[in-house]
Amino acid sequence: MSTTEYPFSYALVIGRFQPFHNAHAELLEQAFASAQNVIVALGSHRAAPNIKNPWTTAQREQMIRAAIPPEHASRVHFAYLRDYLYNDNLWAAELQAQVAALTRDEKSVVLIGHRKDSSSYYLEGFPQWEFQAFPQRLQLNATRLRENYFRGEPGWENHVPRAVSAFLREFARTDEYARLADEQKFIDAYKKDWSGAPYPPIFVTADAVVYKSGHVLVVRRRGFPGKGLWALPGGFVNQDEWVEHAAVRELREETGIALSASELRKFIRASRVFDHPDRSLRGRTITHGFYFDLGATGDLPRVKGGDDAAKAFWISLNEVYVQEDKFFEDHVSMITHFVNRY
Repeated sequence: MSTTEYPFSYALVIGRFQPFHNAHAELLEQAFASAQNVIVALGSHRAAPNIKNPWTTAQREQMIRAAIPPEHASRVHFAYLRDYLYNDNLWAAELQAQVAALTRDEKSVVLIGHRKDSSSYYLEGFPQWEFQAFPQRLQLNATRLRENYFRGEPGWENHVPRAVSAFLREFARTDEYARLADEQKFIDAYKKDWSGAPYPPIFVTADAVVYKSGHVLVVRRRGFPGKGLWALPGGFVNQDEWVEHAAVRELREETGIALSASELRKFIRASRVFDHPDRSLRGRTITHGFYFDLGATGDLPRVKGGDDAAKAFWISLNEVYVQEDKFFEDHVSMITHFVNRY
């Protein structure tokens, strides 16, 4: 079939597809009907697995390839998009670059999507591509589908293609499923504990980005959420303390760093509020990041995990980016913000 039989050369669809469900399948059907080639841009590339992003980019691509009809297999291409929670321009630039590489700068591109809520604002941000609204017939919610799946409840199978159902049944036999199911239980209990509050709670935390000689100090989380993931030292702010003092206290408690609170405060070079509404599974959690620059000479201070941290250790900046899929929440974004500026 020649390209002239299609309105466009390329159709672009963007999503996390966690998991790929029947409404997504209908979206791809429209894309295949609109263009000779379809580009599926997979969001949250290299995000650490949690109950919001349980499956890796490779696993999601596997689901989609297995679910589409065989006659479309050669027509689908994939792009992989990291999350840039605090830099929409960088996210858009990465998408544009990957689409340009896949299309070889072909101008006949249509962006197909469904405006489900305020999170779909990105659909209006690419005037170089024609936009085609997708009138979603199936009112499926991927969050509820994941909740049913990780709670072990029935019914989710009815909302995903058969090939995806087979993948998810097999995944449910893994240790990773068991870990995520435990995380789901933790989050369910956590939200239940706060369900009686007169207003939806807003949590305030403080995190420490400690930098020395090309290395950043991190901890391995002892408990949920994010059990086993790497994270910045930090935690909740007490009722009777300044936010800056909370960052120093958590830093000392979780890493055992051999510096006094007054000494550490002298190394603070900058701070910033990180407040993306979806940055935490626990609910609306606003954190204050503090940047501690310990200088470029001398040995790395000895550290030892304590309190909520199973382990504390130094890693090179290169390792931060090579292993970003091991990091909790938006902590790589926080590290990047400070080390790129100071």
